[in-house]
Amino acid sequence: MRLIEHLRAIGVPKANQALKTGKVKVRGVPTSDGGREVEPQEVTYDPRAHRLQPGRDLAVIFHDKHLAVVWKPSGLLSTAAPKRGRDDNLVTACARIFGAAHPVHRLDEGTSGLMLVALTPIAQTSLKKLFEDHNIRRGYLALVHGHFSKKDQTRTSVLGRGPDGRRASVDSSEGRSATTHLQGLDDLPRGLSLVGARLETGRTHQVRIHLAEAGYPVVGDDLYGRRRDHFKRLALHASVLEFKHPLTGRKLHFDAGLPDDMERYRRHLLAEGPMDGPAPRKKAPRPKKSKKSKKK
Repeated sequence: MRLIEHLRAIGVPKANQALKTGKVKVRGVPTSDGGREVEPQEVTYDPRAHRLQPGRDLAVIFHDKHLAVVWKPSGLLSTAAPKRGRDDNLVTACARIFGAAHPVHRLDEGTSGLMLVALTPIAQTSLKKLFEDHNIRRGYLALVHGHFSKKDQTRTSVLGRGPDGRRASVDSSEGRSATTHLQGLDDLPRGLSLVGARLETGRTHQVRIHLAEAGYPVVGDDLYGRRRDHFKRLALHASVLEFKHPLTGRKLHFDAGLPDDMERYRRHLLAEGPMDGPAPRKKAPRPKKSKKSKKK
């Protein structure tokens, strides 16, 4: 069932306005995409929810006194960056919300999705230990160029600085080992695919590098992929976080699914159909009006 149909069926007043202002959530994430297919149990509506613009503003998915799971929009820095002191970042924004916040891991600026933030120094130390011991499950969704095999693939390499200064797989003791498990999820028109990625390690640009080196660069990746794409941002989304709370022992699982912009683009591609079919018929040109001869 489409989300907008479900909202109307349960009597949500001004459903379109509720979608635009962050009152509707799917799997705990605010969405403005009324056209997405949903299961009713995934949907929540809260007319008193904090007003925000889904896809543009960060959203707190879960928090307690120790940690927070936050949805990061594409284009927002994870933490403060050199020479970008005036640019906002997710950790600083969380500090404004909770009074204090400490980084645990990072997402690339162009990547959207779930991030874990510590709210106390003790939680920061405990969460970093989980990452170091690979005891946190992290899943990504990516739109890539090429039709990715449905057969699961595992990419393992040492990541470091290549000859051109970019990060890449290198034969060097100075790099760090990285392992990514990849799975083709759906073939799309225009020679694109939806791919799932699961990390064992968390190195800078790991998913982007492994996909590009396998021959499937992420759509919108102007560093490791094509310079120009129809999709105007990095089509990479951190969709899954699963871990055991280091201080309470509670098992926590979050699955955000595709963000609004990637989901709308996926539907747009499917509606458009394959690009290798017959070319659309051109409209016949209108006959030109004959010019009347001027009287001398």
